Amino acid sequence: MKRSCLLACLLWLSLPVMALADAQIHGVRMWNAPDHTRLVFDVSEQVQHHLFALHQPHRLVIDFDKSVLKTRLKKDQLNNRHISGLRYARQPDGKLRVVLDLKQSVRPRSFMLRPSGQYGHRLVIDLYDRGEKPTVVQTVKKTPGSGKGRDLVIAIDAGHGGEDPGARGKVLKSREKDITLAIARRLKKLIDATPGMRAILTRKGDYYVGLRKRMKIARRHHADFFISIHADAFRNKKARGSSVFVLSNRGASSEAARWLAKKENASDMVGGVSLDDKDDVLASVLLDLAQTGTQAASLRAARSVHREMGRIGKLHGHKVQNAGFMVLKSPDIPSMLVETGFISNPGEERNLTSASYQTKIAKAIFKGIREYFNAEPPLGTRLAMEKHKHQAPAAKYVIKRGDTLSTIAQRHRVSIADLRNENRISNDRIRVGQVLRIPST
Repeated sequence: MKRSCLLACLLWLSLPVMALADAQIHGVRMWNAPDHTRLVFDVSEQVQHHLFALHQPHRLVIDFDKSVLKTRLKKDQLNNRHISGLRYARQPDGKLRVVLDLKQSVRPRSFMLRPSGQYGHRLVIDLYDRGEKPTVVQTVKKTPGSGKGRDLVIAIDAGHGGEDPGARGKVLKSREKDITLAIARRLKKLIDATPGMRAILTRKGDYYVGLRKRMKIARRHHADFFISIHADAFRNKKARGSSVFVLSNRGASSEAARWLAKKENASDMVGGVSLDDKDDVLASVLLDLAQTGTQAASLRAARSVHREMGRIGKLHGHKVQNAGFMVLKSPDIPSMLVETGFISNPGEERNLTSASYQTKIAKAIFKGIREYFNAEPPLGTRLAMEKHKHQAPAAKYVIKRGDTLSTIAQRHRVSIADLRNENRISNDRIRVGQVLRIPST
């Protein structure tokens, strides 16, 4: 009796294992980014797959192990600069084969994503141009130059995008990625319409950009400031208000450790100085100096934006907050992250999806940034030249033993803030023999 029960149990246990052996493929979506095409297959679980390319004509073959297709793939929607069509069939060995007909040779990359939000398991396949050359960006380097001066460059980062929708609204089902892009575009228009300023977007459409790549885009354009735009969410739908964040000291320390660990990479720069030929101590000092100045500038600008955001609506925090957000970790570019409101709050969701309120947010961020840079324009920019063209040349003062910034400011009847701004000083440390420029009163 015991033996028959044991056999029956073993037979029963074997049935679901066989039934669950095949992963289910529920569909495919395509996203177009400037530098690649992304295909996303929705699958029921982690799936084993193999990629290989064929030529004359160009094709990419995807073999799925132990997988079954649960719906017809929409072939007509997969047509862009890389893909002309899609075919699929079951192979004699039981594998499901998907063939992408290509318009050109590509460099494929694939990886799995775990369930997140509204999505389950996903297989992601990115197609890059074969032998693609780096995108040439027309920029003006951060040098004083001559004549009119360079434009001030603001990098605007619309959070999320593509396969990552961000937070979702409960009532209107709005998506954070759409709201952030709409506000980013409005902010860009305001900045571009201001003489001496121009803006660049880290993403221009509905596609995903990696967090570190967003930082690299800003650095490639020699951005003077980086603003990341988001919309918050919380389980309590009554939570409301906007917030402004800068990088925490802990986040800065962890990023400094990462940079120092990879300082042999020639592309890792701090203020235009390569770390690859510096010893550990000197590299650490250079990075610390860069981060200290960057964090101080970030905080001053963030306070200005925080004040303006408070004039158009409720603030979630009474002051600028600190966090370790990845997009704020660039050591050489002052940065802030603006949570424009709670998309999980029905009232704020309606506001965030309103074109007029999006414009109010963009204007508030713009006013805060403009106020900061009118007071502290970077050297060599058109704004700096406009500010100083009517001022008398700054006097010079050599620091003596016993001097402090406070006594020097009092002696020359200028504010400590103006003294700091004129000399690009972020704290009160000065040294004997240092030459300070005294701003005109």
